[in-house]
This record gives sequence, C-alpha cells and structure tokens, in this order.
Amino acid sequence: MAANITSRPAPMGAITVFRLVQSVSQVANVFQTWNSGRITRKALGSLSDSELDDIGLCRGDIEMIGR
Repeated sequence: MAANITSRPAPMGAITVFRLVQSVSQVANVFQTWNSGRITRKALGSLSDSELDDIGLCRGDIEMIGR
C-alpha cells in the first residue's frame, strides 16, 4: 500500500494577498474599536452632571471610559 503525499506550494502571490487582507481586517477592527469609544464618549458627554452622578461617574471619567 503506497501513501501519496501531495504538498504543493501556495500559488504565486497568495501569501501576499493573504497578508494584505489580514492587514485590511486589522485596520477595520481598529476603526470599529475607535468608533465605539467615540460613540460612548459622545453619549456620556450629553448627560447632565446629575445623571452622571446617578451612574457613579464625573466628567473627568468620560475620557477614560471611552478608551
């Protein structure tokens, strides 16, 4: 019984395309994280001081929470 082991190298440029797609995906993830923080900071910034106090925050905490 003979074992056939077939290993072919990746087609020309496949690794480069993979790395490009991976980089674009990373950039998209960084943008989504930044945008989520921006939306959170904007929503918290629109609250009054008494509303922020109700949830246990002050204006100075908003920047740290969004990060």
